[in-house]
Formats: sequence, C-alpha cells, structure tokens
Amino acid sequence: MSWIAETLAAALAVLGLGGGDAVPLAHGYAEGEYLRIAAPVAGTLDTLAVTRGGRVEAGAPLFALDRTSARAERDRLAAALGQARAELADLRTGRRPDELAVVSAQRAQAEAALRYSEVELARQQTLVARKVSSDDRLDAARASRDGDRARLEELTAQLAVSNLPARPEQIRAAENAVAQAEAALAQADKRLTELAPPAPEAALVEDTLFNPGEWVPAGAPVVSLLPPGKRKLVVFVPELLMARVRPGDRVTVRCDGCPPGLSARVTYVAPRVEYTPPVIYSVGSREKLVVRVEARLEDGATLNPGLPVDVELPP
Repeated sequence: MSWIAETLAAALAVLGLGGGDAVPLAHGYAEGEYLRIAAPVAGTLDTLAVTRGGRVEAGAPLFALDRTSARAERDRLAAALGQARAELADLRTGRRPDELAVVSAQRAQAEAALRYSEVELARQQTLVARKVSSDDRLDAARASRDGDRARLEELTAQLAVSNLPARPEQIRAAENAVAQAEAALAQADKRLTELAPPAPEAALVEDTLFNPGEWVPAGAPVVSLLPPGKRKLVVFVPELLMARVRPGDRVTVRCDGCPPGLSARVTYVAPRVEYTPPVIYSVGSREKLVVRVEARLEDGATLNPGLPVDVELPP
C-alpha cells in the first residue's frame, strides 16, 4: 500500500468511516489547572519556603513578603482595641471603689455639718424667743442649716449616680468604637496572612517565579501550584463525530506509558467548532473542524500536563 493509501485509511479510521472494527479516536493532551498564588500588595520577597518540583501540604507556608510595617500596624491596632475595650468596661461599671469611698466620706461630713447646723438653729430660736439673741443670727443659722441640708442631698445623689454606668448613648458610642477597632485589627491580620499565604491544598510546586530579595509587584504570582485533582484531558473531536460525545460519557484513554484500562469522564463539550489546534496537527487531522472536549480521569489517575493522549469515542 502506498503512503497515500495508508494516510487515507488512517483518516477514515479516525472519522469512523473505514471498514472493519476500527475504534474512532480523538487526539489531545493532558492539561493542568494551576493555582497561581500572589500577594495583593507589592513588596520585597523575604522568604521562599518551597522549591520548584517539590510538594507542599495544605496549610504549609509558601512564601512571605517583608511584613515589618504590617506587623507594626497590627500591633498598633491591637493596642487601640485594648484601649477601646477598657473605656467601654469603665463606662459600664461606674466609678472605682476608691472614688466611691471619697464620695461616701464627703457625705458623712455633710451629715455631721447638718446635725450641727440644726442644733445651732434650735439654739438661736430659743435665744431669740428669750430676747437674748438677734434675728440676724437666727436667719444666719437657718441659712446654714438649709445649705448643709442641700449639700447632703447633693452628695447622696452623687453617690447613687456613681454606682450607675454611663448614659446609654455613651455606651453605644463606646461599643461602636470597639467594633471599629476589632474590624481594623481583623483587616490587619488578613493583610499579614496575604503577605505570607499558606498552601490552599496539597499540591505539586510547578514553578517559583521570584527569588528572595526581589521586588514583587502587586498581584504578581510568586508560586504556581498543581493540585492532583486539577488535571484534565483536552481532546479535539472531529466535527463529524461530535454527536457521539456528551457530558457524563465515560471514555477510554490511551497514551505512551499509560496503564491499560485508563478511563475518564467527559465534563465539557464546547458549543462551537474550531480548526484543529497546531499542537495536534497530523496528516489525518490537518485543517479539520473539531470540537473541544474536556474530561477528568477516574480512579485517582493522573497524567503529566502536556502528555499527548488518544481517547476512544463512544460507539
């Protein structure tokens, strides 16, 4: 058979139009869905805790930008929160015991002064009745008694108020200040975590993009991770065979070095056709219209990204 005949036979087999029991195949490759971990702000890369090609567990440190300023700001906000909480507690509890003791002592003095002024008023009333004292002294004694009585009432009310918390408006304002301080501290803690992010899940370290000491722009990935569950197959089904493939179908996968019986489940079928990508150009598929199909390997199987694969299409 000439090479032209061989090429034609291969093309017909791929399209499922040849004779015999040839199984129609779709060609593609394994692809990874990478997690590119970055910090939201710019800074100098302080430490890099992973190496390219290594593995990292979930929650393990990946890298850290310089956090000197962020730590200082976090400490300042923690101190501000402590102050706000102390002020709120002070407003809720009233005066301190020592302050209450001072007011109580002043009230006791006022009681003694009132007793004395009442005795003096009674004495002056008796003396005036006997024409021994003047009315002016009687009026002065009465005024002194009234002043001491008012002073005692004032200190009694002050002692009662000292045992009360602050006004509701003051307490609400202090509570709002505490809430604002807590929110600011939470934001500072979040910023510290963003400057030194942990691994979101166990993964292969596909690449590291900066070295310690380098300036990292805001949002620039520092580490690229490839979790085991983030690998898929991308295959391109000829347009004439697209009706054979639907999401949920189970297909058999072939590749160099793959174990027998490797299978995958179709997860996506593109709604439109395209020309065969150059990465899978062959004599039998060049310039054909194809449909992009994605599938996930089953039974925990994994393939390295970029590995060419052939997928047997359902009958």
